[in-house]
Amino acid sequence: MRTLVIVRTLKTGGMERVAVNLADAFADQGHESHLLYYKKRKDPLYPDNKGVLVHEFNVNKLSLKRPLSILSEIAAKISNLFWRKSYFLIAGWYGGQRLQKKMNQLEKQYGTFDRIIFRGEGTYENIWSFQHDKAIYVLENIVKPNSPSQKLSKKRFHALFHNRQLAAVSTGVKIAADDLFAKENIHPTYVHVITNPCPIEQIRSKANAEKPQTLPSGPYMLNVARLVPQKGQDMLLEAYAKSKQSLPLVIVGEGKLNAELKAKAKALGIDENVHFVGNQENPYVWMKHAELFVLSSKFEGLGIVLFEALACGTPILSVDCPGGVRDVFKGELEPYLCEHNADALAEKMDLVIEQGGYVIKEEWIEDFKPENVVNAFLQK
Repeated sequence: MRTLVIVRTLKTGGMERVAVNLADAFADQGHESHLLYYKKRKDPLYPDNKGVLVHEFNVNKLSLKRPLSILSEIAAKISNLFWRKSYFLIAGWYGGQRLQKKMNQLEKQYGTFDRIIFRGEGTYENIWSFQHDKAIYVLENIVKPNSPSQKLSKKRFHALFHNRQLAAVSTGVKIAADDLFAKENIHPTYVHVITNPCPIEQIRSKANAEKPQTLPSGPYMLNVARLVPQKGQDMLLEAYAKSKQSLPLVIVGEGKLNAELKAKAKALGIDENVHFVGNQENPYVWMKHAELFVLSSKFEGLGIVLFEALACGTPILSVDCPGGVRDVFKGELEPYLCEHNADALAEKMDLVIEQGGYVIKEEWIEDFKPENVVNAFLQK
């Protein structure tokens, strides 16, 4: 089949990595795979499979050759001045018209797409007027109001989700979406659960790469996440300070809380044992050599890093938060969820380290194998 994955950017991030992984998975399964992104960022991610056809399409680019692009931008910004967070209403309508023309060009060149997959709310907020009967819009996380007024939130929900074919990355995301849509009288065509693909062989290959010099020489615990409030590293630091652990805690990632979290580690007296190493081009080496991977998020759509760590052979531990972690921590893994507080997390970290971790079973990542995810998207 001919498939197209659309994502806003190719920056280093969980959602973007999943988009690239999915495009790779379609190509690996013998389909004609395309990937389209709106804007290039520093050090962009690209597919591993060289057969994926990559297209750049800056949906918001202004041009004197397109006077309507300038007029719509001006109108959207004026609207936003008087009705905060309303920018998407005009910008997304015009963006959708532009994408429709781009899609017509692509389908004239390559043929009709059998499946078009939009990853993330920000991706389809920019083009909400776009219509295609083969399009699926993926809910990457719990849908929440992001507008200051209830009326504007309802308009946004209607524009993005009404009469759409939707895929939720986890059961928790679907339940939250169903509840919200019922409350707001929004009626998607359907909402199916389709999880994220885990490119197991590629991850394991990268995990076996040479160790970076900055990697600790001995055992350590690991967290890989953006340094933002959602990821809950403030509570992770509190839990580590309460625990009995002498193992270093390594945090891979960057974000706006960088300075604040470092200051908190110092205030807790653990700064010598907590290592903030920034973004890493190959996080899988860090995952493979960790004694334990710890997730401390306030909410997660699914938590791609959890099954990436499992693929690297590393035990995982998480707080029980809204979203999709329970889709990962089921069966024999369920005991490695704990209550969402520092005391419970500290106690569980001590328990897992003292028992020497646990043996990873291949069946735990069966649901996330790329071929299974590909089939789920193409059967809908």
